[in-house]
Amino acid sequence: MVSATPLLAGIPMDETLPRMTNLFLQLGLDASEQGIAQFIRNHQLPCETGIGEAAYWNEGQRQFLREKIDSDGIWAIVIDQLNESLHEDATKASITPAP
Repeated sequence: MVSATPLLAGIPMDETLPRMTNLFLQLGLDASEQGIAQFIRNHQLPCETGIGEAAYWNEGQRQFLREKIDSDGIWAIVIDQLNESLHEDATKASITPAP
């Protein structure tokens, strides 16, 4: 039997495409280019803190992130990209030799 749901690269058309802007919209955050950049700049995490453990998420946001990561679905890639961006300062500090 053929699915009645049209597919685009394996993603049902009725699902939101997993992009950073759509992730920010799902999280109820400013999804503009400037809003995303500012969030990332102002919410850097230490290496030992996972994205789903950050203190600044409310419970709904935290649950969404954890569910999508645990499902290893199409959103996991975008969440991982955000995770990397939120750890950028800590990563740089850990590989930069001390003077």
